[in-house]
Amino acid sequence: MLDSKFFPLVAGVAAAITISILAYLEAFTGQGLWLMAPFGASTVLVFGIPKSPLAQPKNVFFGHVLSALVGVVFVTFVGVEPWSLGLATGVAIALMLVTKTTHPPAGANPVLIMLTGQSWSFLLTPVAAGAVVIIAMGFLVNKLVHKQ
Repeated sequence: MLDSKFFPLVAGVAAAITISILAYLEAFTGQGLWLMAPFGASTVLVFGIPKSPLAQPKNVFFGHVLSALVGVVFVTFVGVEPWSLGLATGVAIALMLVTKTTHPPAGANPVLIMLTGQSWSFLLTPVAAGAVVIIAMGFLVNKLVHKQ
């Protein structure tokens, strides 16, 4: 088990490596987006408080995907207005709570998606693909460093 005094350093390094991987994938694959701002907050949970229910793989993946889906649905069918930004965020939060996939960083997804006018492909990259990278790194760090 990792000495607790080193935990903050390991969490910070793991988060830095994970975000760097996503940034490099974006820069070098030419396959579109791999990174979005809410992923920074996701790494706080996944690496900083890995035992939290909010940091579990199901919550990270489905929290991001479901809330992003809400954002794309609103962009496509409702439009972007002050009231629709609020409604989309509320719907995303309710959906995460009902499905027991609450992941607080994902609450930003509808706002991000609506303000930048993203389309359906955004659900694959960066949302789903990026969440999978974060989850994989979380597993790796927990198995190798924390021995969990």
